[in-house]
Amino acid sequence: MRLPRDPSLVRWGDFDADGGYLHGRELLSRPDRPTAIFAGSDYQALGVMRAARELGLRIPEDLSVVGYDNLSISRWFDPAITTVNQPLREMAALATQMLLTLSDGGVPASTRVELGTELVVRSSTAPPATP
Repeated sequence: MRLPRDPSLVRWGDFDADGGYLHGRELLSRPDRPTAIFAGSDYQALGVMRAARELGLRIPEDLSVVGYDNLSISRWFDPAITTVNQPLREMAALATQMLLTLSDGGVPASTRVELGTELVVRSSTAPPATP
């Protein structure tokens, strides 16, 4: 299923809870408010969740929230945050290898590396309610 892109729904800001709260309030105050928000970090997701609660929305019944980073604390939030886990150890190892190659005067095999991520489904997401 392909969703249409709507640039008016994209927000740029700090990856902290304050940024999530600020932009979450903006998005959730729209007359055509979204049924889901994908935050750029688990901390942003926490801010979005607070904004939603202050506006009387229930998570996940009225709004699904997804974070990014799979911070260990994200499973302790209420509800626990669905999040994206990235392979940090593998990222660090590859970056270190590239830096060592460069410091030895070499050229890395590639300057672009794509690594897989994993969606960790918890209780902050659900199918949208039917009107």
